[in-house]
Amino acid sequence: MERTQAFTPNDFDGADVHTRHLRATQQDTCEAARRALLSQGYIVESASADAVTGRKYYQPSSEVHYEVQMRVVCAAEIPAGGGAASTNAPRTSAFASAVQDRYVIKKVNNSASVGVGGLGSLSLPVNATDDTLVKVGSETISDAQFYARFFDLFVRYLPAPAPPAAQPATVPVQVQPVAQPQAQEEGVAPLSEPAPAADPTPDSD
Repeated sequence: MERTQAFTPNDFDGADVHTRHLRATQQDTCEAARRALLSQGYIVESASADAVTGRKYYQPSSEVHYEVQMRVVCAAEIPAGGGAASTNAPRTSAFASAVQDRYVIKKVNNSASVGVGGLGSLSLPVNATDDTLVKVGSETISDAQFYARFFDLFVRYLPAPAPPAAQPATVPVQVQPVAQPQAQEEGVAPLSEPAPAADPTPDSD
């Protein structure tokens, strides 16, 4: 009896392969994912504000056929403290995963049914054959470079972040010192203004 080899996936070692944290809204993130998949020839099967799914077909040889299904989930992040921070700087987590199905082409013989009186019908093989795709494997793609290339392309379709609002310039106000009256010395009377000189009286003859 053939023993089945034990298999233990190496999941949960890290989240950086399938995840990116972006400064964008949830809707803009999924729209960027949709455009990235379309730019690479994927057929987008579904697209919404929180998830996008696309499929692409490959045939590297005449006997082998591959199908890759890509799924991107967009989850809005809730900033710590909430409040106005969620409207001023939205952030979204993008989770991407791809499943690869492998098919091989196998030939299937056709059979024809011949009715024989008293015996029913008989299936007789004929020489004609048909090519049929048979699924032989399915696996989630774990290649880190595959996802790195996707995210590098993906961020190109994100809208540019809005520049921060300009703060009004503050002009420093210069306060002029108020002139203080000079204190008078004790015991010294203030100087009085000199009286105007009297007009000289002309001498009488």
